[in-house]
Amino acid sequence: MRLVTGTVVDGKVEVPPEIEEGSSVAVLAPEHERAVLTPAEEQALSESIQQIEDGESVDGWKLLEEIKTPG
Repeated sequence: MRLVTGTVVDGKVEVPPEIEEGSSVAVLAPEHERAVLTPAEEQALSESIQQIEDGESVDGWKLLEEIKTPG
């Protein structure tokens, strides 16, 4: 046995051509499903991205430093 990688194309796993036709293979797939957002979640995400692009965000590391430092 050996480990090879493949790619899903049109719902089928394509492996390197040196794998013999009809061979049994094992497929290891990621545990996490693709994220599906509700329309409200998509809207909130779009608004958040726009705020970041407009410079209306706070650097997370800077915020943590400010929280740690007694004022």
